[in-house]
Amino acid sequence: MASFVTEVLASSGKLEKEDLSGKISKMSRKVEDTKEEVCDMINKRYNDFLPSLQSSEELMLQVDAVSKEMDTLKNCIENEVQNVHVAVAEYTKLKQQLEKNTVIITMLGHLKEFHSAMEEFNKALLEKKYVDAANRLERARKSVGSLKRWKTSELPLLSALSSELTVQRENLIYHLGDEWKRLVIWKLPSTKEPAGEMSFLKVELKLSSACSKDGELKPPTLLSSVLQALAIQGDLQHKIKLFSQVLLKNMLKPLVMYASLSVRVTEQQGEGTTLALQCLEESDEERCAPSKVYNKLLLVLKTLHSHLLDVSIGDKKLSAILGELIWEEMSHTIIHECLVHSIPTNSSQLEKYNTVIKETEEFEKSLKEMEYLQGDSTDLLKYARDVNCHFASKKCKDVIVAARKLMTSKMHNTVKITPDSKLRLPKLPAPSSEGKVKPESLKEEVTMENSKQLSAWSMRLPACRISESVQQLMELALDTLCEAVGSSTQSALQLFFTVRNIFQLFYDVVPTYHKENLLKFPHLAAIQHNNCMYLAHHLLTLGHHFRNHLPQPLSEGVATFVDMVPGFRKLGAQCFLAQLNVQRAELLERLSTAHNFCNLDDEDNYTAASKAVRQVIHQLKQLGTVWQDVLPVSIYCKAMGNLLNTAITEVTAKVMMLEDISSEDGNHLQTLCQTIIDEGPLVFIPLAEEKKNKKYQEEVPLYVKKWGTFKELVIVLQANLQEIVDRWADSKGPLALEFSSSEVKNLVRALFQNTERRAAALAKIK
Repeated sequence: MASFVTEVLASSGKLEKEDLSGKISKMSRKVEDTKEEVCDMINKRYNDFLPSLQSSEELMLQVDAVSKEMDTLKNCIENEVQNVHVAVAEYTKLKQQLEKNTVIITMLGHLKEFHSAMEEFNKALLEKKYVDAANRLERARKSVGSLKRWKTSELPLLSALSSELTVQRENLIYHLGDEWKRLVIWKLPSTKEPAGEMSFLKVELKLSSACSKDGELKPPTLLSSVLQALAIQGDLQHKIKLFSQVLLKNMLKPLVMYASLSVRVTEQQGEGTTLALQCLEESDEERCAPSKVYNKLLLVLKTLHSHLLDVSIGDKKLSAILGELIWEEMSHTIIHECLVHSIPTNSSQLEKYNTVIKETEEFEKSLKEMEYLQGDSTDLLKYARDVNCHFASKKCKDVIVAARKLMTSKMHNTVKITPDSKLRLPKLPAPSSEGKVKPESLKEEVTMENSKQLSAWSMRLPACRISESVQQLMELALDTLCEAVGSSTQSALQLFFTVRNIFQLFYDVVPTYHKENLLKFPHLAAIQHNNCMYLAHHLLTLGHHFRNHLPQPLSEGVATFVDMVPGFRKLGAQCFLAQLNVQRAELLERLSTAHNFCNLDDEDNYTAASKAVRQVIHQLKQLGTVWQDVLPVSIYCKAMGNLLNTAITEVTAKVMMLEDISSEDGNHLQTLCQTIIDEGPLVFIPLAEEKKNKKYQEEVPLYVKKWGTFKELVIVLQANLQEIVDRWADSKGPLALEFSSSEVKNLVRALFQNTERRAAALAKIK
């Protein structure tokens, strides 16, 4: 019976493990016994040398038997292992089948979830429960997303579900958009109309009440439902962004930019609230004051907040979302279209600007209460608080613009400057007590005073004419420096260096802008010379006058303009010298038509030479008239003397080059030269009063270097040999002072024929 049970159990494989375990245990004991017997036999054989042949053979048989038994056991174990592998494969197949069934069940669950969500969505959409509809659609979307993650999903089915989901989402978005259009209605001007102030009068925004067809008000949650549904579908940001762009362009920015525009709010029972732009007829202001701008903007934003934006979307209010979209551009517009123009142009008005700062703070406070703004400080408030910096920047910009306008204006409008003329320097506050001088030091200064004092006319400009624009430029610089006095350090530095930039701008702009006219018109060249000298004169002391009244580091020596003085002096001198070179070239060109004063006995040659001389005199007289009462007397006389000297030097050189001068030629030459001597001094008319000019006409030799030489030449042309020898007077006479012996000899050879008397005279000239 036991054997039968064993066989049955073994065939079923349930007792096989116990049978194997028993066999292995028995086999282990047999192996141990055999090992001991083998070791004992080996020991007796090789250690004790006992005869044991019979026992050895028995032991060998025993080892063989154990080996066979071990082989049988090994084969049995291998068969059992093979059976285990087959079982594992079967178990794996069953597991895979189970997993596949699980996947199918899960997919069926997602399909069921999708179907129920879509059914509930359609029902909610019909009932206009937009939040529920959006949530159901979102649930359906997640179900489709879960299905897409399974690789075994049926592709045609997924494609159909995705298409249905897209269609229903667009359907929901359409319904939500339709509701939004009923709630928010814009009336805008045509795009074909020209943009301008009047076109914005057609702008209107209507925030409708949510009404049913029978006229009864719908629950106030409709607006919230529409907005939350848009948020769930991810379309709210886009919708609010479009709304913000239209609001900015057609309502908020025009209210800031145009002072005549205001907003009218109309509320009608059952109709809703309407915001419309209107024009204030009595307003004639070019720019709107900040307080008025803030009031207009707050009226619009408060109306929007109470009728549209006071809705929570997640952890944010809708007003906060709109604020993030519009604030940057709106604040930029307020700054550049309103606050910039409200910055004072005078430092005395800075204290009044505190009102604007407070109004800006109240404006931002109101926006924060409605949650349009987040955070403590914005660019708008920072701009208003930095009024000192902006005042200085605006002042500097206005000053530079005004200065450039003066520099590019006409130069010929002039004013008279006399030695008594002074700058209208402002009365500045007394310097600090540290700078006061003690009475004892004053007494000491009196006792050490030099008995020789400078003239009262020292360090004064000579009488001349300067451009009216340059006088205004200097007054502009003075006004700007006055603004720097008492300002903050940063503002004072900006204003001071702006004044320096004014003068640097003059140095760069005027010579370039008026370049052609300065070369073409002698009158303007003289005025430009005076302008530069006038600026250089006042720049010497301008910094010293303001230095002690400016904040550090300007008061420590930085406030100076002395370094610019040499540049202005050089600029004026170069301009006038360039004009002198032009006039000198014209004089030489006119004299070149005189045919080198040769053969004046020929009527044509004499006529040409006479015309050239008359033209030279005429040119000098014209210049004398143009520069009269414009240039300082000393500069005038030097300039006219230089030009007259150029003319007579050229005439002298031409005459000295003649090799043969007949008596008739000599008479003609003497006539022409005498004309220059007679009329040359008359070009010196620096003053308008003729009587006062005689002094300068008598002082011609002081200004015309070759005047004496020219007069000696005229004398020689009409003198005889003896008179020439007498004026030479052994190299001690007046003729020797002006000409060399070789020049006089050449002149004698040209004037007189070769005779013994001429030879004797030439012998005496050495």
